[in-house]
Amino acid sequence: MSLNQFYKWTGLVIVGALLIVILLTSWYTVDESEQAVVLTFGEAEDGITEPGLHFKMPWPIQEVEKMSKETFSLDFGFNDGEEEADKVTMITGDDMIVQADLVVQWKITEPVGYLFASEEPEQVLFNATSSSLRGVIGSSEIDEALTSGKAEIENEVREVLVQLIDQYEIGISIIDVRLQEVDLPNKEVRSAFTKVTDAREQKQSKVNEAEKYANQKREEALGEKDAIMQRAEGDKVERIQDANGAVSRFNALLAEYQDNESITRERLVMETLERVLPEANVYIMNDDGNTMKHLPLNQGNVQNVTPPVTDEEEEEKES
Repeated sequence: MSLNQFYKWTGLVIVGALLIVILLTSWYTVDESEQAVVLTFGEAEDGITEPGLHFKMPWPIQEVEKMSKETFSLDFGFNDGEEEADKVTMITGDDMIVQADLVVQWKITEPVGYLFASEEPEQVLFNATSSSLRGVIGSSEIDEALTSGKAEIENEVREVLVQLIDQYEIGISIIDVRLQEVDLPNKEVRSAFTKVTDAREQKQSKVNEAEKYANQKREEALGEKDAIMQRAEGDKVERIQDANGAVSRFNALLAEYQDNESITRERLVMETLERVLPEANVYIMNDDGNTMKHLPLNQGNVQNVTPPVTDEEEEEKES
């Protein structure tokens, strides 16, 4: 084979190889679970999210970077090891040490930012998660972190993390944040905290019982007060009515006295004697002194009786 023929065949092989490369690198496919970015001499163009067959300039003019549309999970604080030193710990606002497990669900929403805003966007996400969780835990007290404050801590971490990721512009969107567990670092501390919690619950129970007893006694006192006031009001009305009756009787007696003073005076004397001496028999002498009237006041009638004979009268009869 001559040298010309060799160059000819070599050129044909190179051209054929170039054609094969052009054909193989001029099209690409995107699945439904993928998104792609076309790079022209290393510069990114708009992202492509529509699935199907797409064409581009052959390599090395244009390249394609594919990324997934699925939702990823970042587990912060999880560690399968049994050694306490391997677990993520943090300090609360009241200087207590706790361990927290957090799951962050995220996905790539801006492929260009994900590719070029940071060399390691997942590490940026991890650092932002750590900063958000530690900041929120650091401003919370141990009771809140271990009991009823978990939901609030979770919401605060989500808000802070979303703000940080938006500022970094790394093409990631936070879908959800779940605070799995917040616990104390070792068994001894957990046992001591459990005892403190039990004592606090017992204290609150006693306080509730005392408040219940106080409310019961208060209601009883209020009821007794109302009863006393009602009885007093009844006594007041009764005394007023008695006083009005006494006034009416006095006015009637006054009218009778003004009509006949002597009779009314005698009547008053007799009624007074009846009240003062209810069991006594009263004798009233006639004006001539010969007879006496027996007046049993408690029976309300008058009888004529012979007065008892004195010693002088007996002597006069014998003479």
